[in-house]
Amino acid sequence: MPKATFKIIHRKFPIPRNHMKYFFLFFILIFITEVTYPQNGDILIQFDKPANSSVESLPIGNGRLGAMIFGNTKKERIALNEISLWSGGPQDADRDSAWRYLKPIQNLLLEGKNQQAQELLQKHFVAKGPGSGNGNGALDKYGCYQTMGDLFISWKDSVTPVTHYIRTLNIEKASALTRFIRKNITYTEEAFSDFVNDITWIKFSSSKKNRINISLTLYRKENVNIRADKNRLIMVGQLPSGKDKGMKFATVAKVVLRDGSLRKYGNQININNSTECWIKISSATNYDYAKGGLSDADVLKKALTCLAKTKSLSFSKARQKSTSAYLTEFNRCRWKMPVTNQLPTLTTNQRLIKYHEGKPDNQLPVLYLNFGRYLLISSSRPGLLPANLQGLWATQYQTPWNGDYHLNINLQMNYWPAEVTNLGSIGQPLFQFTSHLVFKGEKTAWDYYHAKGWVAHVISNPWFYTSPGESAEWGSTLTGGAWLCTQLWEHFRFTRDTGFLRIYYPVIKGAAQFLQSILIREPQHGWLVTAPSNSPENAYVMPDGFIGNTCMGPTMDMQICRDLFNACISASSTLNKDPEWRMGLQDTVKQLAPDQIGARGDLNEWLNDWKDADPHHRHISHLFGLYPYDEISVIKTPALAAAAKETLIQRGDAGTGWSMAWKINFWARLHDGEHAIRLFKELLNPVIENDETKSGGGTYPNLFCAHPPFQIDGNFGGTAGLAEMLLQSDDSSIVLLPALPKEWPSGNITGLCARGGFEVSMQWNDGKLISYSILSKAGRNCTIQYHGKSILLKTYKGEFYKSTIKDFEKET
Repeated sequence: MPKATFKIIHRKFPIPRNHMKYFFLFFILIFITEVTYPQNGDILIQFDKPANSSVESLPIGNGRLGAMIFGNTKKERIALNEISLWSGGPQDADRDSAWRYLKPIQNLLLEGKNQQAQELLQKHFVAKGPGSGNGNGALDKYGCYQTMGDLFISWKDSVTPVTHYIRTLNIEKASALTRFIRKNITYTEEAFSDFVNDITWIKFSSSKKNRINISLTLYRKENVNIRADKNRLIMVGQLPSGKDKGMKFATVAKVVLRDGSLRKYGNQININNSTECWIKISSATNYDYAKGGLSDADVLKKALTCLAKTKSLSFSKARQKSTSAYLTEFNRCRWKMPVTNQLPTLTTNQRLIKYHEGKPDNQLPVLYLNFGRYLLISSSRPGLLPANLQGLWATQYQTPWNGDYHLNINLQMNYWPAEVTNLGSIGQPLFQFTSHLVFKGEKTAWDYYHAKGWVAHVISNPWFYTSPGESAEWGSTLTGGAWLCTQLWEHFRFTRDTGFLRIYYPVIKGAAQFLQSILIREPQHGWLVTAPSNSPENAYVMPDGFIGNTCMGPTMDMQICRDLFNACISASSTLNKDPEWRMGLQDTVKQLAPDQIGARGDLNEWLNDWKDADPHHRHISHLFGLYPYDEISVIKTPALAAAAKETLIQRGDAGTGWSMAWKINFWARLHDGEHAIRLFKELLNPVIENDETKSGGGTYPNLFCAHPPFQIDGNFGGTAGLAEMLLQSDDSSIVLLPALPKEWPSGNITGLCARGGFEVSMQWNDGKLISYSILSKAGRNCTIQYHGKSILLKTYKGEFYKSTIKDFEKET
């Protein structure tokens, strides 16, 4: 792609702010009328039978509350969640004398004695105590994310077979539906989590009067008391915090009858001869979001207060308002693709199977992107905790890996689609969480490194854990907090919001100060490197045969250092702060160990060109510089891009769910749409829970990502990858359709976001761009690139620019 640019000003349409939404609506309507699209193939997840497990359930949520609808016609199960419900509590897991062993460990590394360094680190430089409990910390201080419990609804007539069963999640309405016929009567169950009133609603209705006969019970296997009180089921409990008492919680399920009768029987409520009834579910904990601890709040009172606010509100009115609130986020970005196969009668799992067999289904990638955005909106609400490894959907009391916040990719991946798919405001919980790590992270930085600034290592939780993990094999990665800070910087790059930057500048500065403080000079080249550290969860093989993890200067660390240091240099200049520190940082950047190409043509993962203990390891951390960072580029650094490609070839396509999702983004950045779509199809490999005949990652029947087990970061990484195939950007340029595969010949998308403060919409046909439009939110100039040609776009804040492929055809 040539570097030359052309000063062509596109047609400009100044729009008053309050009219912008109508302009985009008009633009969307133009697109939709040009091609006929199916009504539901891109917004509906569909089943023809009840769920046998959570990965066949339908997830609903509002950012705080979650539920999974199983749709059983005998004994319905609705699994309940609240995003802050954790066992454990605040702890001091730092070894306050660890810093005394820092220099000895570093010296051993400098001498090439990695085995002795790792042994010393394991003895004195890991977490104090059990740490995360090896990923099973429910009964430790670290704790784990847990289910709130279940609401069970038993049908009185559970013997008569049902027909015409259907269960759907409508992503456009954020609502789940179960419908079946029994004895010529149609029964309907509808459910949604209320984005306005902060409760979960369930509605049962029958096609004939007085035919609903069901009983309701709340269930949790431990740490709880349950009772029935008139028309309410009440559950109150308290989780353990190690050997102490921890978080309090409450759930109230209130029944509202339109007709029929209600009777309390023990801890159960029976509904008889009803035509329509509602169940309103409210949950609360005493988690203190401001302090990361526990408050003295009356959790039952909190739960009842939310219910009281809906006293005079009907199900239909509440759903209407909730859907409207949800759509203000969801409709910011919409992708449309033409029909490639008529699929009205297929379940989603049947579509997955056919897609994996090679049958065309261009609605499926659109559905996947829509579902990923739905999940993020439904599990991340400003002011609350960020989405965890489960999003917020879990049925376990000991969730896999504690359902926590892994900082060596997983939490960050959860928010990869936020900026590019126009959900930047949904990222606020991640930003807030990062800032809350600073206080404990400063103590950890001092106790282990005697360093300035703050650090967070590999894992964290709602108690803002920043200590290393409990094992030298994985727990010493020291760039977790720094990686989070690069996502703060990414938000600024996308929005150019200096108010945001001013608030979070101290956070990113503190993370940079820590890294700057702990750098040492390696002896062979005199480069500055981190030490001790890990390349996340991977191991190297030294020439003497030692297989180890503890190292200095792993490539990912150095890439994160460059990313964060350069962000701080730009931020301090933008805000006119810390000029002397900025100059010192500029000098430090020049001395960092660079990316290195190894003897096999791949990018080195380690400071030395050592072999990988597992050549096909799921983590490809040394390609952080390709994605999400952009220091490796097919345009600007072709040699490094070629080495990155060779790295991916050597690693192979197979992997866990989230690993394949990351690879989609890598291949998109390499402008290889065919390989990216191949990886996407592998990501959608159908997986049945506990099916031991299949290994590796894929997708469960309800589109949850299979690590396995379920881990939501793969959903979000895959969503980001699809967007990356359609649009890429840096601070000065926007690339249109950089990795468009042949099987997406026609389509359109509205509302993608580009760095520099731009919203981009595009239409293409026969594999070629037809038209595009850009809204400039910051008034910056940028270069628009398409198929090797460039156009310079000069913009003004708040203006809308529309153009066609003809502008590129003018250029040579």
